Amino acid sequence: MQTPSKEIFRKYTDDATFARIKEFTTVSAMWEHCVSEFADAPAIVDEGKAHTFAELEADAAGFRTLLGDCPIGTRVAIFAANSYDFVKAYLAVVTSGATAAIFPAHLPAEAVFGCCMMFGIKKLVYQKDFEPRLELVKAKRPDIALIPADALSDGKKPAVPCEAKTPCAIVFTGGTTGKSKGALLSNDAVMQGTVNGCYGYPDVFGQRYLLVLPLSHVFGLIRNLMTSLYTGSALYICRNNKDMFRDVAVFKPTILVVVPALAEMALTLSKKFGRNMLGADLKTIICGAAPVSPFLITEYDKLGVKLLPGYGLTESANLVSGNPESLRKSDSVGLPFPNQEFRIVDGELWLKGRNMMEGYVGVEEPGAYEDGWFRTGDLVRLDDEGYLYITGRIKEIIVLPNGENVSPAEVETHFNALPFIQDSQVFESRSALGEPILALEVVLRPTELTNLDGEARKAFAVAELEKINRTLPGFMQVSRIVVRDTDFQRSPAMKIVRYKHVQD
Repeated sequence: MQTPSKEIFRKYTDDATFARIKEFTTVSAMWEHCVSEFADAPAIVDEGKAHTFAELEADAAGFRTLLGDCPIGTRVAIFAANSYDFVKAYLAVVTSGATAAIFPAHLPAEAVFGCCMMFGIKKLVYQKDFEPRLELVKAKRPDIALIPADALSDGKKPAVPCEAKTPCAIVFTGGTTGKSKGALLSNDAVMQGTVNGCYGYPDVFGQRYLLVLPLSHVFGLIRNLMTSLYTGSALYICRNNKDMFRDVAVFKPTILVVVPALAEMALTLSKKFGRNMLGADLKTIICGAAPVSPFLITEYDKLGVKLLPGYGLTESANLVSGNPESLRKSDSVGLPFPNQEFRIVDGELWLKGRNMMEGYVGVEEPGAYEDGWFRTGDLVRLDDEGYLYITGRIKEIIVLPNGENVSPAEVETHFNALPFIQDSQVFESRSALGEPILALEVVLRPTELTNLDGEARKAFAVAELEKINRTLPGFMQVSRIVVRDTDFQRSPAMKIVRYKHVQD
């Protein structure tokens, strides 16, 4: 068992900044501090309008009035797209002592009703465009109070003090089985995840963030929104990812929080149209939610941007580790954050700590815990400097006929080291004789191998992949390599959707 200390991150910023990273146990306490310290600074910029911290608190106080009576722990759903109204409603709910159940904006009517039932929702805040998807709720649960997210009130209900373990948010996750469910995060967990976002880079406070991730995803909610608010930074809301680079040009962010697929897109366009695609002021990219290629780290460094990978889970209020030494240890997800304990059991990472969820809501997931430890399902290793490396997922292990266990993610790491490989997937397939084999599909980077066309480009890529393949242990070698013409299917969080069955 190991318990990391925040002191390992001290050297990555100055002493004055490090001293400002204070711990709060509730969102209400944090928010009171932020409004006091950053009152006149811009907090949220949406549709061209900047809202200061003081204005955001005034609007949140009005919305707390609209929420009415909310005993501690009352579950209030938020069903809205990224917007100022979302942020206002979220802050109002959680500083009322209630629990914000955040519904993804793409949920159909049946799922909205089902989640209301499963989570025990008492009130539902909704974006007016989403109202047609509330018909089932209206018909079958008229007792659930429906409140438009853009509603205004002259009332100024103050924030409600609560305890560290008061439930704060329910965030959707696939858990260890891949089935959607809600992870219940306490105020303490949300605040630990928020503070973890401050460690490992020099310029922490008073930054400019761009929001492109959905706030219904823990990475967007905690690392993008909450850490931005905590640090007195301004958050520019990109309403449509197609407008991301237009918004970058307008707002000139200093920090981006993105998944690797978005980082790839930004790099491709920057190489094609120049560094200004990223904005002249961009210094840092926080990248996670899927494996980060070392290629991205080195290429962004050439552009003067530090790309920092990390690792987290919804169940851990997002952040478990972050990599402040990404150039030196480009294949690591970094150093574990403080106030958590971890152990590695048969290669699997187990966690405890302030940042961990209280449990899943409305469902049971057998095997998620053992002796009080949360079993992440992630296979990892630790180097002699304490840096963490992800080597695969237990549920993705392929058992070969000879009894060997193969982690697709571990095999993919070798192929992904080639600079022209953007993404890859290793999976179980069948030979022409119907025998089980390992197969590989890859997507090529559009910015690489541009001197080759069509089939010649594919042939070169396959030849280079075969060279890598021959260096692997026999049981890890793939028997078929395919260069795809299209991207892999991706989840709403832009993770590659792995094949669930043996592919012919």
